[in-house]
Amino acid sequence: MSNEKKSNWDSSQLRKYNLTFTEIPRFDCDDPRTDELISQQKPVVILNSNLAASAQKWNLEYLETHMGDADYTVYLSRNHKFKYFDEKKVQKLNGDIGKGIDFMQPTKKVDMKLSEFIRRLKEWKRGDDRLYLQQGLNNTVGPEIVRDFVNFNWEFCNGKQSKHNWGPLTYNLLLIGMEGNVTPCHYDEQQNLFAQIYGYKRCILFPPSEFECLYPYPVHHPHDRQSMVDFDKPDYSKFPKFKDAKAYESVLGPGEVLYIPVYWWHHIESIMRGGHTITVNFWYKSYFFRIVQMQKYRIR
Repeated sequence: MSNEKKSNWDSSQLRKYNLTFTEIPRFDCDDPRTDELISQQKPVVILNSNLAASAQKWNLEYLETHMGDADYTVYLSRNHKFKYFDEKKVQKLNGDIGKGIDFMQPTKKVDMKLSEFIRRLKEWKRGDDRLYLQQGLNNTVGPEIVRDFVNFNWEFCNGKQSKHNWGPLTYNLLLIGMEGNVTPCHYDEQQNLFAQIYGYKRCILFPPSEFECLYPYPVHHPHDRQSMVDFDKPDYSKFPKFKDAKAYESVLGPGEVLYIPVYWWHHIESIMRGGHTITVNFWYKSYFFRIVQMQKYRIR
């Protein structure tokens, strides 16, 4: 895998998967090929956008100083995987009889002071729960952080939103993860600008055409929109088409932005032995026609 910032990491820091990868293109924000790819609903690493330049000072010390004493959303996991589940569907399963699904929540969501989160992050040792902070950016995160947020390059975002007919911005999520944390393969129903602030994240993407190779959970399952395949130990007797899945990848560094198109599957990992990572994503509603296309494949 080629990468212009590879001097800051090496391939031994990437988890090994039995997949063949194509590198995601990397272009300057002013390069017309960037918008060409976005218009085609294809991923691209966008360089020099300065989208979150005002957040480049967001190291742990700065965040601890300025995010105050509020409680923030932190997920705990006994292993390196932080697999999303729909809490409402868990409640529905618990209220229904005869569904035939024995669901065990893979992570635990807790409220935690940032100072406690950072302390546990720094003191973590093997055998402890892994941690992943996932907090919406709003006016509760402290005035300095809000000021930095307001000073993001919104002209860049608004330009992409207008040019490519995206719907409104729905959410900005601050992600602070431990080295080696993994968000397993899933897809979202929104457009995503994924802005890396600190550290390095490996992003593995699959186009919607690979839907059948990734074996999604049924829509009524709490892991709806997630792949049933364990990338670490794929069971080819259950998931034989996974061998044929066509994957794209890039390692995203500070200041770089990955466009993740709506319905593209993505598997995200903070590289191993690379320290913690900080990311902000920008989710936009999508009016893309693939909504209709995807309904043909969803498991009922």
